[in-house]
Amino acid sequence: MPVFTPISHDDFVADVKTLAARIVADDWTPDYIIGVGRGGLVPAVYLSHATGMGSLSIDWSSQVPEFASAALTRLAARTRDGERLLFVDDINDSGMTIGRIRDGLRDAAPGHLRFATLIDNIGSAQRVDYAARRIDRAVTKDWFVFPWEAIAPQQAIADDAAEVPGRIA
Repeated sequence: MPVFTPISHDDFVADVKTLAARIVADDWTPDYIIGVGRGGLVPAVYLSHATGMGSLSIDWSSQVPEFASAALTRLAARTRDGERLLFVDDINDSGMTIGRIRDGLRDAAPGHLRFATLIDNIGSAQRVDYAARRIDRAVTKDWFVFPWEAIAPQQAIADDAAEVPGRIA
């Protein structure tokens, strides 16, 4: 049985402020913050407000082409026109989502894409440019429950956790 670790709203806001400070302190400034659906949508909106940067979204979780792969093709074209894009997700766990997004953006202009997450697993197959916290999944097996997920039925949270048993066992 996984250990469910709730992240309070106050901790979430503190993590967003940490990300915002790291992004603003960098010499690379995105034109848009891109929320990755589902988990990255709420953090992206908060980050947009914290930094004053505009936001857009893609919905990778739905696998609806117009909101996932087709959107990535359009975003890659925008980078070739000079725009910089910062993709935001809640957690970089296995790296699967970020890897799929990077694959969909392979035609993007080099240096015009960055990634940020609230939590970054140091053992992930993908690296992010900004993270509020880092964990090591070899040690930390907790399933983090973000504030926007906390209203889901407990069984739905458990089902999400069970999708990739290696993350929690």
